[in-house]
Amino acid sequence: MVKCIETEASRQSVAHYSPGVVHDGVLYVSGQLPRDMESGQLAAGGIREQALKALENVEAVLKLAGCEKKDVIKCTIYTTDGGFWGDINEVYKGFFGQHKPARVLIPVGDIGNGCLVEIDAIADIGGNE
Repeated sequence: MVKCIETEASRQSVAHYSPGVVHDGVLYVSGQLPRDMESGQLAAGGIREQALKALENVEAVLKLAGCEKKDVIKCTIYTTDGGFWGDINEVYKGFFGQHKPARVLIPVGDIGNGCLVEIDAIADIGGNE
């Protein structure tokens, strides 16, 4: 069985996707941009602020599915510039603390609309279903 995780904003969006999908005890979090989920406002500042906002949006989807940061198995980070690796790594480390999910960082060129980063995640929902 597949269960879609929706936010108020995603229910009203014209974009055809769910912020999260649960299947067989695994939560797949769609790519999260550094924008406020309600207003759509881009996070002010540079790559650090944008990386943190994207991670906070990942966490918001985790919470809607009954998960926590410690349940994250893997993150994929897309960024407009591989030179941002150090800044993203510091924000990521601060966000996850002792937990170290598997991760990949992929420079992709233009993400669009001023976004410097997009982050998706896979989490173990386990007994949280």
